[in-house]
Amino acid sequence: MPMKAGGRATDFEVIDRFDGGVGWIAHSDETMQRASHALVVQNEDENEPADVWVIDPVDADGLDDFLADLGDVRGAVVLMDRHSRDSEAIARRHDVPVYVPDSVDLDFGTRTERVGGALPGTDYEVVQTVDWPGWDEVALYDGETLVVGDVVGTADYFTTGRERIGVHPMLRVKPPGVLRKFSPERILTGHGRGVMNDGDDALRHAVDGARKRGPKLWLESLKSLVS
Repeated sequence: MPMKAGGRATDFEVIDRFDGGVGWIAHSDETMQRASHALVVQNEDENEPADVWVIDPVDADGLDDFLADLGDVRGAVVLMDRHSRDSEAIARRHDVPVYVPDSVDLDFGTRTERVGGALPGTDYEVVQTVDWPGWDEVALYDGETLVVGDVVGTADYFTTGRERIGVHPMLRVKPPGVLRKFSPERILTGHGRGVMNDGDDALRHAVDGARKRGPKLWLESLKSLVS
């Protein structure tokens, strides 16, 4: 099983479907379990297509048709400096900008828009979660759905024990305090399937025990690397 698959995926697995969007994993056999999402925002005029915001996308054959069934792509959004992924290619095909948070240092060869405060035309607030040298990350949060990049995840190397979602291994010693301000019903993450119910309990459990369970997670990760 590769850590990260290369090339364009020939297929993708649909995950995290809910009233306001859906997710997919383009390379189901990779350890990183890179997950992408499309947030669907309905227009007041029901005769108009919904706006589709594509979040940290990994490309795949058939993806454009999949997105077209949801509505019109409004933009591709990058949540962190390591998650440019295939945002540029997808934005070019749909003739839309790549939206980059004010706090994230990324440049693209295509049209870009800076975003701060909130995602345009949506209830999703843009909230900075990590501000480290070489690691700038934001989350999107509308009071019900929390969308993150790397700060928490459900892939195997994020979680240990009974954790439904876990704090990133590098953040376990001191999890970002902003995580305690969120009370989501669901959490969509950039690595692994989302937590689709009781997300607030899952997040609280993850943050409260992050440091205590860190050594166990690190040891498990080390064993998996050498096995």
